[in-house]
Amino acid sequence: MRKIFITGIGTGVGKTIVSAIVTEALQADYWKPIQTGSGEDRDSETVMNLLSNTKTKIHPEAYCLPLPASPFAAAEEQGITIEIKNISIPQADNILVIEGAGGLMVPINEKELMIDMIEQWDAEVILVSQNYLGSINHTMLSCMALKNRGLKLLGIVYNGEDKLMAERSILSFCDYPVIGRIKPENNFTPEKVSAYAKKFLL
Repeated sequence: MRKIFITGIGTGVGKTIVSAIVTEALQADYWKPIQTGSGEDRDSETVMNLLSNTKTKIHPEAYCLPLPASPFAAAEEQGITIEIKNISIPQADNILVIEGAGGLMVPINEKELMIDMIEQWDAEVILVSQNYLGSINHTMLSCMALKNRGLKLLGIVYNGEDKLMAERSILSFCDYPVIGRIKPENNFTPEKVSAYAKKFLL
């Protein structure tokens, strides 16, 4: 089973929207292993409501934690410990799009990070970048972390206002393809997600 892991250069950069677009483009299955801040809208529900195809299956989360924090902090608040070895990957006769929590170095427990999950599951990676002050540094560090682990980065998705100088700076050091660009949107609909899905280079 092919696994594509959607991660970001930080929190709130658009991973869920990109996950919906990639899932729609590939008519893949979708899975969010660890959901924090579950008292708010769950990402799996957001993705489900943005899809148009009838092939995708949304798999239930392994953990749904109410505290909007890192998996480590949210699990500790509930008095539990999350370990990657105890999370079972859904079995699917389809590509599986996996949405991470936060960025690559977000802790899952005292010894494991989100990047360890990607490595142990042998997943390909799509990195979501958003143009803001400091994003060049965050994007390059994320690319370097993936490269140092020998993980396969399929490419980068840029979310937000176009900053071509920033992209040129990143690409001069991190030679990865641009999978797609998402323009600022007031709200996303299934129609918009479908339109982006047709443009993404997957």
